[in-house]
Amino acid sequence: MASEEQTSTGYIQHHLQNMTYGKLPAGYERVDAEGHVHTLEHSEWTLAHSSQEASDMGFTAVHLDTLGWSIFLGALFCFLFARVAKKATVGTPRGMQSLFEFVINFVNNTVEDIFHHKNRMIGPMALTIFVWVFFMNLMDLIPVDWLPFAAAKIAGNEHLFFKVVPTTDPNATLGMAFTVFALMIIFSIKEKGLFGFIKELTCHPFFAPKKFWFFNIVLIPINLILETVSLIAKPISLGLRLFGNLYAGEMIFILIALMFSAGLVLGVFGGVLQWAWAVFHILVITLQAFVFMVLTTVYMAMAHDNGESH
Repeated sequence: MASEEQTSTGYIQHHLQNMTYGKLPAGYERVDAEGHVHTLEHSEWTLAHSSQEASDMGFTAVHLDTLGWSIFLGALFCFLFARVAKKATVGTPRGMQSLFEFVINFVNNTVEDIFHHKNRMIGPMALTIFVWVFFMNLMDLIPVDWLPFAAAKIAGNEHLFFKVVPTTDPNATLGMAFTVFALMIIFSIKEKGLFGFIKELTCHPFFAPKKFWFFNIVLIPINLILETVSLIAKPISLGLRLFGNLYAGEMIFILIALMFSAGLVLGVFGGVLQWAWAVFHILVITLQAFVFMVLTTVYMAMAHDNGESH
């Protein structure tokens, strides 16, 4: 940790900070690992050396570890499924083929139970979401110090920030959630037309009969506010739910890891707790991937629904 003491608080903060790459303005005062202050003569794109620098980089900063692991795990998903598909046989499935067929059938049955419209994109999208989110969540089971320690050794910087669980970064979870939101809007307009989509936002849940049409002058703005809030709340809750659960799980692993430096007795107890929490966390990471997939499918079904009532 640059400019931070190696205390329990510093240890936790270091593990919760992403590897942030961004722009620092000219005149910015940087503090190095030895506590020396250096003033930048020109604006500079660089890695953040502290959580404060990461915050000062602003909106244009990117989390290289989140992007790197997300892309790597997505590529791994594609590679594994393509490899199994290439070697698949029509006989009794074995090994990886058996596992992948089970996952595909499970996702397909779930989608068929929820989505009753015609769109060949929804099934593959649901499969991609489930497996990709599961892979990202699965990184939480790797001991919290292993990969950051290896990255620090390779980079030659013992204070390097390096998070390995993309779903503990709200930028990743909300990014996926707002992509789902964009698809909701696109499919809603495609299936219902622009007028139908606007009507859905302004004529529900309250709408007066024709003989009392003048009440709609008041009801339409109220409906628009209620429906807009409800619409925007969907991607926010979708992303924050995944982030919150995985962030809490990661925090527990970090707190357990602190016990290993507190003596033999607490170290042994921490090992037992780590094993027990890892076993339980397998259920959590699978459930959260499933919930994200199911809610995405539900939102896609709502976007395709042409009924007059919700």
